[in-house]
Amino acid sequence: MAESNRTASFTLDGKSHELPVLSPTEGPDVVDIRKLYSNADVFTYDPGFTSTAACESAITFIDGDEGVLLHRGYPIGQLAEKSHYLEVCYLLLYGELPSADKLETFETTVTRHTMIHEQMHNFFRGFRRDAHPMATMVGVVGAMSAFYHDSTDINDSWQREVASFRLIAKMPTIAAMAYKYSIGQPFIYPRNDLDYAANFLNMCFSVPSERYDVDPILARAMDRIFTLHADHEQNASTSTVRLASSSGANPFACIAAGIACLWGPAHGGANQACLEMLRQIGTVDRIPEFIARAKDKDDPFRLMGFGHRVYKNFDPRATVMKQSADEVLELLGIEDNPTLQVAKELEKQALADPYFAEKKLFPNVDFYSGIILEAMGFPTSMFTPIFALSRTVGWISQWKEQLSDPALKIGRPRQLYTGAAQRDYVDVENR
Repeated sequence: MAESNRTASFTLDGKSHELPVLSPTEGPDVVDIRKLYSNADVFTYDPGFTSTAACESAITFIDGDEGVLLHRGYPIGQLAEKSHYLEVCYLLLYGELPSADKLETFETTVTRHTMIHEQMHNFFRGFRRDAHPMATMVGVVGAMSAFYHDSTDINDSWQREVASFRLIAKMPTIAAMAYKYSIGQPFIYPRNDLDYAANFLNMCFSVPSERYDVDPILARAMDRIFTLHADHEQNASTSTVRLASSSGANPFACIAAGIACLWGPAHGGANQACLEMLRQIGTVDRIPEFIARAKDKDDPFRLMGFGHRVYKNFDPRATVMKQSADEVLELLGIEDNPTLQVAKELEKQALADPYFAEKKLFPNVDFYSGIILEAMGFPTSMFTPIFALSRTVGWISQWKEQLSDPALKIGRPRQLYTGAAQRDYVDVENR
């Protein structure tokens, strides 16, 4: 718990009030307003919670001005370059990097939980074939509480642990099944001889009638996508998971709520929007036209995948993602894919344009991840499900941390009411 060594003072209606100031290990100090209403009879007003710390967390830290993203203190660039997704999962869940023995045990446990209850296959078949994979995932993940009754008691530490493993292990299987169902192909069971990322690619792209070998470069690129999206502090979907959890909801319901929030185009749909923009541009020769439109303040067109709401300098995840994009495009080639040709040339021209450099509008993680997923053969409808798969461990880590927080209370935001004042009911014949 952060301690207060200072106070902030303000005067309201001639009366002075003192508020504790808490100092974190990283980031700006925080004014503690928990007793503001009881002491001063006022609320604060902060739409979007852009200046409000709703919780205390030791998991992820972001400094948007400096382009810093830390997981348990480790820079994301180091983790993406030297580690892999399941090791990062362990780090997020338990706070430290595992020993070799602990990592092997963790990976084995996840691998042996990847299959889903066989009756859930029937649940998938209740959806229309043209259902969006995210709609399917929201329903199926929420329904896990109906299939795994032995891991829904949030007051039992062992059940919390089992639920965590089940969600991390089964989410790739559920996402792959949602994809297979949407294209009319048979489900592919997980394989224990493949690593986490390779197993997901195999479940998405293999068919029973022929052998499919996962290219290690593609598996590594997918693992980096998972790693770079594993957690991102108190974003909208994470806050949704925490808010749902504050009511005592079971873990599967909480993660389903996070998936539903992530589905929003302002949150998880950025890489899909980027690919749609590239298709709108269409051909390389039209790039100057769209760059000029992006620079025209009177034109509503925006270059999607450039700049970031949080990162005011550069996105620290983008450097590693660009490396993966270059490796994947070199492996697969882009000669026959006009969208990827446009992406590569747009990146080149935008980075060379002083306008984008001055405004710090650099390609972000969504730009490069969209390129990679497109090159791998994923339709844009699968971009957000893959994001949800990646973010599951972050949601679970935040969920577990919140449940152990002695300051936990059910979420209950206040409001600035601007409706009618109290008035008396008028009988219908007198209106």
